[in-house]
Amino acid sequence: MIVERLPGRVTIYEVGPRDGLQNESRMVPTADKISFINQLARTGLSHVEITSFVNPRWIPQLADAVDVARGVERHPGVTFSALVPNRKGLESAVEGGMKEIAIFLSASETHNKKNVNKTIAETISAFEEVIEPARAQGIRVRAYVSTVFGCPYEGPVDPRRVAGLVTTLLGMNVFQVSLGDTIGVANPAQVERVLEIVLADVPAKDLAIHFHDTRGTALANCLVGIMMGVTTIDAAVGGLGGCPYAPGASGNLATEDVVAMLDAMGVETGVDLDKLVECSQAIAALVGHDLPSKYMKAHLGARARAACQGKS
Repeated sequence: MIVERLPGRVTIYEVGPRDGLQNESRMVPTADKISFINQLARTGLSHVEITSFVNPRWIPQLADAVDVARGVERHPGVTFSALVPNRKGLESAVEGGMKEIAIFLSASETHNKKNVNKTIAETISAFEEVIEPARAQGIRVRAYVSTVFGCPYEGPVDPRRVAGLVTTLLGMNVFQVSLGDTIGVANPAQVERVLEIVLADVPAKDLAIHFHDTRGTALANCLVGIMMGVTTIDAAVGGLGGCPYAPGASGNLATEDVVAMLDAMGVETGVDLDKLVECSQAIAALVGHDLPSKYMKAHLGARARAACQGKS
């Protein structure tokens, strides 16, 4: 039975302020980003990725990374993280007071070159300038592997290559590796196959999963991962997101969708759904368009119906 294979608790790793906003065309003012992050930190989320210390030419939306990092309120029990591509990015992260960072690479060579203009081998070599210097300053390092379940340029990706990358990264002293379905092509059977191969080499506690909902399969894929022992889930409030180097990729799994599913199944997350919906409404107004979160739409619809019935 499904319920017998569920954990008691799952950690939600909120990526909306970074992965969610990076592909938005409307520029969000720095003060509004800070307010949004502070609002997320009051929902019960324990991990929030707040920005990316990349060259502003790559992602203009996140050019204010240092100001955002300095401006957010630090909350007990909430860890803020940021994406760091190189040593210069690490220096900016230190300047911004970050205590956790994330490095990233792709499982496919073509996407990696499009994303960071390096081969996978060159990218791994460059991590030596980030990981140990960060750890020496008391900064924890997480890692993302993108295009795990498919590449927009190369198609299917060999799970054994993914497993090798995960082993390499953990051997370089990152504390966790997040496996990303960057273009949203994964299906539950594929997720099971990939995780079986990866979990043969590394423990589930060292992994996270990160699904985009391009084809509507993110929640189903997420459930498979959880049932196989992976208890850290990346998600973006409202379903914000998309990769600028993955044509056709739509938003992330919506945080409130996965939290609602887990709550209904008796799995604790510690996250307040009503407060998440308020966050989604706030950021939707700032980016200027509706967000795809199904729970938010259902929740707001039910609230509107209740209000109408109360007036009748």
